[in-house]
Amino acid sequence: MQSNGLLNKAVRYAYLCAKIEVMMPMEQNSEIDQVAIVGAGSIGAAWAVVFARAGIGVALYDPDAAQRDAARDEISARVTDLAEFELIDETPPGVLARIAMKDTLGNAVSGAHWVQECAPEDLDLKRSLFADLNGLCPDNVILASSSSALCVSKFVPDPQDRRRCLVVHPGNPPTLLPVAEVVPSPETDKAVADRAMAFLREAGMKPVLVRAEVEGFVYNRLQGAVLREAYCLVRDGVVDPDDIDMVMREGLGLRWSVIGPFETVDLNTRGGIAAHADRLGPAYERMGAERGQHDPWTPDMVAQVSGARRQNLPMEQWHERRGWRDRMLMAMVRAKRGALARFGS
Repeated sequence: MQSNGLLNKAVRYAYLCAKIEVMMPMEQNSEIDQVAIVGAGSIGAAWAVVFARAGIGVALYDPDAAQRDAARDEISARVTDLAEFELIDETPPGVLARIAMKDTLGNAVSGAHWVQECAPEDLDLKRSLFADLNGLCPDNVILASSSSALCVSKFVPDPQDRRRCLVVHPGNPPTLLPVAEVVPSPETDKAVADRAMAFLREAGMKPVLVRAEVEGFVYNRLQGAVLREAYCLVRDGVVDPDDIDMVMREGLGLRWSVIGPFETVDLNTRGGIAAHADRLGPAYERMGAERGQHDPWTPDMVAQVSGARRQNLPMEQWHERRGWRDRMLMAMVRAKRGALARFGS
């Protein structure tokens, strides 16, 4: 009975963390209180909900009238679902009242302090859009792209125009996955990147500053590395696609929902991440070389990551953190069982 009580507390704790840290907006200190979203597809609709639930006015534009109509229904459904799961702190009408649909780009960006571009991943289209936005918006308006892989330098040709432009790439859907990659160009003003990071935090997101323009940024490079190996394992007859998904869903993905890959191996190995690299680094080097990628974990690389881990988690707290990891996994497993019982697999 005591064990069940502790488990119930862990489940409740995990739920509250998700509700407070992911879904609830922080106190508004930013001067950004009006956002324009350009593109009313699934990402644009989700961004509208993210900003509106944070108390920010949203003007949503799409050149396609049918898409604007579809977005209205999608946004209403998303907000209703969030309310059902107690993931917003007010009634759906309160959130929806902050979102206005606009039929022209000029009307959408009028009065906005932040523009979130959510057009398809098409280089020419983004170039055209950002040329229009740079002409329509005052210099103090931040222009952010939801691009999944394209960097600002690719679609904003004038270095002067790049000063207030950056990529803000969300996870999908951003209503539930709070990570947002902030990717400035080399010409983007540091003050613009700083304002973007602060604003996104206030909007309830967890921004990550990407310090160099690399195609795919961090999110899709990590996802791509897993997908490349998954395709190769299927191609080579090692495992079936469904079993790849099983390994991720019931193993790696479940664990990574609580801790990331560096903390995972840090807690899996007595002696921490440095000991893990010493014992298993050669095997990982051989696996990479087998795929034509020779990127050994050099002593300098390991020292850099190990130093960051020890700063976050001194070794004298290692056992305590392992216990926390296991209790969080228990909470996740129990919550997942309940969700599967309700919704099916």
